[in-house]
Amino acid sequence: MSFPGPVRVCGVQTDPGLGKSEANAELIRDRMSEAASEGAQLVVFPEAALTGYVFDSRLQALDGAVEAESPAVRRVRDACRELGVWSVFGAIERIPVASGPDHHRLYNTAFLSSPSGELHRYRKVHTLCLGVDRFTTPGDEGFRVWELPFGRVGLNICYDGSFPESARALKLLGAQLIVLPTNWPDLYLKTEQIRLRALENHVNYIAVNRVGTERGVVFPGGSVAAGPRGELLAEGGAEPLSFVVEMDLQSADANRVIQAPGSYEFDYVADRRPDAYAPLRETMPKGQPTGSRRAGE
Repeated sequence: MSFPGPVRVCGVQTDPGLGKSEANAELIRDRMSEAASEGAQLVVFPEAALTGYVFDSRLQALDGAVEAESPAVRRVRDACRELGVWSVFGAIERIPVASGPDHHRLYNTAFLSSPSGELHRYRKVHTLCLGVDRFTTPGDEGFRVWELPFGRVGLNICYDGSFPESARALKLLGAQLIVLPTNWPDLYLKTEQIRLRALENHVNYIAVNRVGTERGVVFPGGSVAAGPRGELLAEGGAEPLSFVVEMDLQSADANRVIQAPGSYEFDYVADRRPDAYAPLRETMPKGQPTGSRRAGE
């Protein structure tokens, strides 16, 4: 499928209130309206922008989490309809389950809301030992790419971006743009990480971090947008802000890089050697301590 020209993507660094989903939804709506007035077609908010992130217990997280049909989520969906924009926004999602001692499951989720009111989701695959991730279930639906009117978009969340396989999976699924809502507590090599993920997969990439302090954890902003050659397109500061970047999503499909015609050409997708990557498919032996410490483990 062919798409129209460049898309205007807006990254919004917010400082959400912990457990205040209704107020956060109103903040998201206001920032989305400002972005739409600047011609943005896709507006991206941080990880857990609707709920906050640094919950100290599972009970607190359950109380602060939202369900897909909650009033706060509906408010953001309504804003997308009114403004005619797409939006990616993070939330801690609460799912009722039929059995079990807690009767609910928690996921770290990025919602993708359309101008027609449709709601899609991606659940964080790589969870870790920080904040609410200690109490969430790792994503169970894998990676997925959505074909939007302006291009093909895939989602990761925060820690997912530290694993090269996450971006590569989305690229192989056809992504032209990877969106990473995040709650980075530090920015060590984060700009370099995003630029390299964009370069090695020949894909557009935007990571949107939050700002502010939540229960003593400082979030420094520093959002990053990069193009398919790893070129830096935008970089945020440490304060609440919005930035609009124009991205040529179609350029991500031109995987063959030509430095010198006929003599120096390469393709990071076609030149892969899956036959040599067997260790990537191996799992850790049972009983061996692995991974980030989580609540109850």
